[in-house]
Amino acid sequence: MTSDATQLNPASTQPGGPAARAAVVTGASTGIGEATVRALAAEGWRVYAVARRAERLERLAAETGGVPVAADIAEDDDVARLLAVVEDGGGIDTLVNIAGGARGRDWVADAQTDDWEWMLRVNVLGTMKITRAFLPMLRAHGEGTVLNLTSTAGISAYEGGGGYNAAKYAEHGMTQALRLEEAEHNVRVVEVLPGLVKTEEFALRRLGGDAEAAEKVYAGVEKPLTAEDVADVVRYAVSVPHHVNLDEIVIRPVAQAATHKLIRRG
Repeated sequence: MTSDATQLNPASTQPGGPAARAAVVTGASTGIGEATVRALAAEGWRVYAVARRAERLERLAAETGGVPVAADIAEDDDVARLLAVVEDGGGIDTLVNIAGGARGRDWVADAQTDDWEWMLRVNVLGTMKITRAFLPMLRAHGEGTVLNLTSTAGISAYEGGGGYNAAKYAEHGMTQALRLEEAEHNVRVVEVLPGLVKTEEFALRRLGGDAEAAEKVYAGVEKPLTAEDVADVVRYAVSVPHHVNLDEIVIRPVAQAATHKLIRRG
């Protein structure tokens, strides 16, 4: 495991005002996670940026003033180390679970066990482990928030998506259960479910590094969502007054009227 680093923004340690808000954001080394760190930091939040790639986190921290913590959220020891760093830094009121991903487009008949195990480990077990670790802190705060970034793949299945559907349906169900369980503790639970989002790595990783195949995912779609589009929705959802709970937010590009209906031109 790579080492973690910490770099506090001096302004974020000042009491009162917007800078008093603090969040852990997972999946912060790329895509929506990285964009969310930038969006929250720009609003004065103290942000703990979490992912496995330390070098990318350190560059992000240098730009945003966040706190980089290199960690694998599915590893118990890493989660415990992250929790200790956050406790030493004064704690958080918000947990933003963005880490996840897809591998493969095989039909169930040709399913690759390694791909399915990876997707379930990262999307489901990783989200569970880090949420479980931080819930006592969020409860103790009195107005805690958990935001899980899932996917429209968690509410609508498609051919070749069985493994990712399974992982995201499970994460979706876990999020719904969490909302019911934590309401009595005044912890609000938000779910953001994006459709087609064009980021630098999602499709590329899913398709085993095949850049040509990854580009075809977005071919002819005039304006797919960007990481910044989704991050702006995440920022809004965790920034509204705490009594307002945006339970489920589905966000798609206009060109994607449904999972099975995507307008491609040219």
